[in-house]
Amino acid sequence: MPELPEVETTLRGISPHISCKTVSAVEIRQPKLRWPVHPELPQILNGQTVLACKRRAKYLIIRFEAGILLVHLGMSGSLRIFTAEDERADTYDKHDHIDIRFSDGTLLRYRDPRKFGAFLWYEGTAEHHPLLEGLGPEPLSDGFNAEYLHTKLKGLKRAVKLALMDNAVVVGVGNIYANESLFKAGILPHRPSNQITRKECTLLAETIKTVLQRAIDTGGSTLRDFVNSDGKSGYFQQEYAVYGRYNEPCLQCGQLIQKQTLGQRGTFYCEHCQK
Repeated sequence: MPELPEVETTLRGISPHISCKTVSAVEIRQPKLRWPVHPELPQILNGQTVLACKRRAKYLIIRFEAGILLVHLGMSGSLRIFTAEDERADTYDKHDHIDIRFSDGTLLRYRDPRKFGAFLWYEGTAEHHPLLEGLGPEPLSDGFNAEYLHTKLKGLKRAVKLALMDNAVVVGVGNIYANESLFKAGILPHRPSNQITRKECTLLAETIKTVLQRAIDTGGSTLRDFVNSDGKSGYFQQEYAVYGRYNEPCLQCGQLIQKQTLGQRGTFYCEHCQK
């Protein structure tokens, strides 16, 4: 599943190509995604101009005067940009579900083999959308810091990794980056959240920011079908310290990486380097 760095990479890839441009046509070839696509979306968006493109958690927000288009990439979704000169824009396959064409010929294409993503129209502001209300802070924001994290964790008994993946605690820290951040902070993923000290929270909050920023800088991770807006895979996976490395030697101490399941997700760690 595309995580925060992949979504941020996608945002930075599409925003320069569609901001301040006017929609000339919308084609919906498959309306049955995680939630049904609004049947009147072509009529709603026709003639509307993109005012801004933003990200909240793992959602992309394309703002128009009449409302917002909320996009989630689901398990395997991607957005691609085609210019007016690109002949590939005129061909598509069964997984290319939605096209938004702009007056200058630019095409934004939503592709989703598993059809578990979302393409939702909302006549209101993003902060009032039911899917976005109640979310925790962005991990790269000033609001996510040691004091905040310690306050949140000290009231929770569940595993710290599960707490980090809870969008009510902090958004966008998915399975990959929770594994990597906890390793770099030296904290075992199955430790109870309320046992994480204030000092450890300082290091953990800083590490999460560093890991996510590095992933954004390197274009995210290749996971299943993720590609960025140019069709190129991210390559942060080349720097994984623990994720997906079960029974391989730890890059720091040489002991074998362990694996267990937490919250139905594979959890990787080093028993020697993490306490």
